[in-house]
Amino acid sequence: MFEYHIWASRTIMERIQELPASVLHAEVGSSFPTIAHALSHMYAVDRMFYQVLQGKEMPEALQECMALNQTTLTSIDEYITRFAVLTDQYQQWLQSGIDLEQSLLLNNPYVGPRQTRLAEIVLHVVNHGTYHRGNISTMLRQLGHASVMNDYLLFWYQESASSI
Repeated sequence: MFEYHIWASRTIMERIQELPASVLHAEVGSSFPTIAHALSHMYAVDRMFYQVLQGKEMPEALQECMALNQTTLTSIDEYITRFAVLTDQYQQWLQSGIDLEQSLLLNNPYVGPRQTRLAEIVLHVVNHGTYHRGNISTMLRQLGHASVMNDYLLFWYQESASSI
């Protein structure tokens, strides 16, 4: 699922890269004021949960990543680079042999503490990204541009084709 998350995020950012640079910061009436704000939010949450997976308490990780949520980058290339670095960190962690069925006490300041499996946290990161890539697709359409298919189904077929 995390491989899908990487592919889908890269796919939609590459679509944005094809469009005029102004699209990134164009104001729209949507969940976020701009596509840049949506990408910053996605990155901040991915980063925050990576820190949780590394052993940091969620309130502390959340506090550290709040500024990332509020700060937009200048270009889509900067987002692509930022996401790529974090992706490498996640992949190294996932390949380290960690038992994803082990749990930790996730002290979520919004809803309280909960024993949570590491696999559930990774799935949440993927699901959160899917939700906001949908927001970005809608924002692109509001700005007069086609989005790009980034469904899990297409990922299956592309992965199958590359392994044949």
